[in-house]
Amino acid sequence: MSIKNIIGQQMFIGLSGHALTAEEKKFIVENNIGGICLFGRNVADPKQVHELCTEIQSLRHRQADKLPLFIGIDMEGGRVHRLKPPFTVWPPLRKLGELDAPTASFHFANRMGQELRAVGINLDFAPCVDVFTNSANTVIGDRSISSDPEMVAKHASALVRGYIKSEVMTCAKHFPGHGNTIVDSHLDLPVEYLDLQRLQDCELIPFKKTFKARVDMVMTSHIKFPNIDPYWPVTLSETFIQDVIRNECRYRGLIITDDLGMKAMSSHFSLEEIPVRALKAGVDLLLYCNEPEVPPQALDAIIDATAQGTLTAARLEESYKRIVDLKRAKLQNPEPLPYSEMINIVGHPEHLKIAAAINNGKMPEGLLPE
Repeated sequence: MSIKNIIGQQMFIGLSGHALTAEEKKFIVENNIGGICLFGRNVADPKQVHELCTEIQSLRHRQADKLPLFIGIDMEGGRVHRLKPPFTVWPPLRKLGELDAPTASFHFANRMGQELRAVGINLDFAPCVDVFTNSANTVIGDRSISSDPEMVAKHASALVRGYIKSEVMTCAKHFPGHGNTIVDSHLDLPVEYLDLQRLQDCELIPFKKTFKARVDMVMTSHIKFPNIDPYWPVTLSETFIQDVIRNECRYRGLIITDDLGMKAMSSHFSLEEIPVRALKAGVDLLLYCNEPEVPPQALDAIIDATAQGTLTAARLEESYKRIVDLKRAKLQNPEPLPYSEMINIVGHPEHLKIAAAINNGKMPEGLLPE
């Protein structure tokens, strides 16, 4: 496998609309792109999403290594909810914390995952396991389960298990925790003066719990913690990626960046520096959500850095192996369900009933223990 194809497998890109353009197909095929991230702009109705995911997966047969593609989406519930009716609309995670019934959290994720899996989405960038420690934090707000790390951990574990049972991969975010910030990393680089002991006592507790529950990925935050790494924000920090995630937390799954187009990155580092530094720090997957001209430039920058020795082939191959192993384990049947089955799962009355009960602060009736 060439270095170019190895790098391509480490990239997630966004799409422009409801169907693939000729340019997008060409880029995905020729560069062995590993993952696609869907947004509201890519979603019309279940039939369209089903067709789009089918088309995306068909491209693998023309790629170098012919692996299924990751197809990811942000579906947390509440305001981070890309799929609209007739998909079931799920309440924010805060409702799960208030209800405090892990069985309900398990079924919340499991039923949401069933609908994702039916249309061909195989990865949810969820759960959000940030601990809501700052009441002035509007970035996270009700996306957080609770201000109690043990409460977040308990329900995050149930959510991960629910997604796994639905055959949808999961991603805990935003490591090591976005619950204390005021600044939105979409707009600028948040700086937090917490030390590692504080993170161990609070923010890292739910992440460690999801790791034990076998979450497939963890997403790095674009936050700078000068008392832990005075030079680099988490996404670009070997201290966080290697020392904290890999060694302290003993996590062996995939590490993905948050969107590298956010101002927290693009306003402080060059387009060429960002992907090279992130990979050098030890991340496995690079997420590019919006600007279509950026992934080709990032790809060239990584290839140049490898040729110059700034990045080693061994570092890239290590991540590539993790990606291939996960895809072979979890994506043996990457196609969406047949359309006739899919339409009976999306917006199922039982799912609507569960979502409504949780939203109203009530335990849904008839849920079996996981």
